[in-house]
Amino acid sequence: MTKRLVVFGTGDIAELAHYYFSHDSDYEVVAFTVDAAYITSPECCGLPVIAFDEVAERFPPDRHSLFVALSYSRLNAVRKEKFLAARALGYPLASYISSRASVLNDGRIGDNCFILEDNTIQPFVRIGDNVTLWSGNHIGHHSTIGDHSFIASHVVVSGGVTIGEQCFIGVNATLRDHIGVGDRCVIGAGALLLADAEAEGVYIGQGTERAKVPSSRLRRI
Repeated sequence: MTKRLVVFGTGDIAELAHYYFSHDSDYEVVAFTVDAAYITSPECCGLPVIAFDEVAERFPPDRHSLFVALSYSRLNAVRKEKFLAARALGYPLASYISSRASVLNDGRIGDNCFILEDNTIQPFVRIGDNVTLWSGNHIGHHSTIGDHSFIASHVVVSGGVTIGEQCFIGVNATLRDHIGVGDRCVIGAGALLLADAEAEGVYIGQGTERAKVPSSRLRRI
């Protein structure tokens, strides 16, 4: 049975949510919603855009679910705020889990999660509410990802890792096994984390420097 869904947001992630839910779920997206001050067009993806303070009247929560399609802005605080506001209105918060992901944790996944293709979620993993896993991550066995966190692509979370709430983990980061990451940590792209990270820590890997030799002088390329 098709379920009716309202998407919070009108940006790129909302457009992606519309695509994924429409092509690979039991949900039918019927409208978008944002705060009234952020409405720039009456439509998004050919569907109406409704002010958030009017959405419960137009699309009641007893007949619709809602998905908050926002990024990691302000270290996921904006997405968390709207998640809690939608829940307070009584909306069931939908999760999208790609049919092309390997999900082996017996459904231990919270509400309003966005889990894209090519993720591997091993047995005994626990994923909290409002978590985004972009494409191609490895989440090792017995790991826990806290609420309102965002994990970018091709991250390796080894076995037995605990990630706190509102964390951001960048592309190609690697977390060794059995470590803990405190709440609101930022692990930058390509970082290698080998020990516990205290709350609100920032860990940034070294960027590749430009070579002194210009490309025009390289041989065999």
